[in-house]
Amino acid sequence: MNADLFSPISVGKLTLSNRMVMAPMTRNRANQNNAPHTLNIEYYQQRATAGLIITEASQVSPEGVGYPATPGIYSKEQVDGWRGVTHAVHAEGGHIFIQLWYCGRISHPDMLPDKQIPVAPSALQPKGDAITFTGPQPFVTPRALETDEIPTIVAQYKHAAEMAKKAGFDGIEIHSANGYLIDQFLRDGTNQRTDQYGDSAENRMRFLNEILDTVCEVWPNTRVGLRLSPENSFNTMSDSDPQTHFAYFVSQLQPRNLAYLHVLEGDMMTKQRRVDYRALRGSFKGIYIANNGYDKTRAQNALTKGDCDLVAFGVPFLANPDLVYRYQNDLLLNEPDTDTFYGGDTHGYTDYPFAEHSTAEATH
Repeated sequence: MNADLFSPISVGKLTLSNRMVMAPMTRNRANQNNAPHTLNIEYYQQRATAGLIITEASQVSPEGVGYPATPGIYSKEQVDGWRGVTHAVHAEGGHIFIQLWYCGRISHPDMLPDKQIPVAPSALQPKGDAITFTGPQPFVTPRALETDEIPTIVAQYKHAAEMAKKAGFDGIEIHSANGYLIDQFLRDGTNQRTDQYGDSAENRMRFLNEILDTVCEVWPNTRVGLRLSPENSFNTMSDSDPQTHFAYFVSQLQPRNLAYLHVLEGDMMTKQRRVDYRALRGSFKGIYIANNGYDKTRAQNALTKGDCDLVAFGVPFLANPDLVYRYQNDLLLNEPDTDTFYGGDTHGYTDYPFAEHSTAEATH
């Protein structure tokens, strides 16, 4: 394989203009009803030259919320807000998937309806603090989901998938990474169940399989992507054998013919990589998106070696709305302002400058 970062690629029936994916990034700038609004439309439209945009994670229900001012995809207002985003991105010739999530134990009663206790596969308290509207508060011990409660959450994913279609998205990504509810079921450090949703790798994958089954009743398989993070310790996550377990999960995904597999390679916290991602990628015959700390040089090397088909960039796209143009022309990148990553207004969100003469600048 000798793919170029700027060459087109087919993902199902979609043709992406380049191999650069804008990674999902929580920005905490939805309105008081957790709906996208004018500011969010501008943000995504500015970055529409990405081959594919994957939106910030968007909760599938009020019970799935984990952070302040994150968008959902379950109400009419949210659908209307997202429709403005998808229309703007499509007007620029871009493609956009929405990432669906349910935070599970990475939440707090202050963030949930009727101050309910967050749920998880097992009643294991994560370390650290939840981010709430009144500031950081220690995580609470979650309530283990009853077996007969799980179908309700699966149904919420189906509803969110239906709403995403109404909002005009090109597809959906199931967020099964970074310590949120699906990941909590997949990894044995957080799943100590003894019923059909726990113990073996096969059982721990059952929740994800049920979600994939139901959303693929709404969307063609080739419009459904999946994100995994085999060894990321963020949100107090661990697994006894991520190489073996995630090799199994990926092998079970292969027959589904999904749009892509999006993998956060390594540990965001320690920066270490113990899993053999080349082997993991080699066992998946579909489109593979590599993610975690890639720059232009590393991305092109990975593509050239056949280690991936697309590369997701997070902070570089956050700080450079015209990242594709800058990489094409070997231009310097804007310096990201970490103080404005989460929450706030236009500052550090839509006011990063475009490079002179960039295509994106000419259209805005």
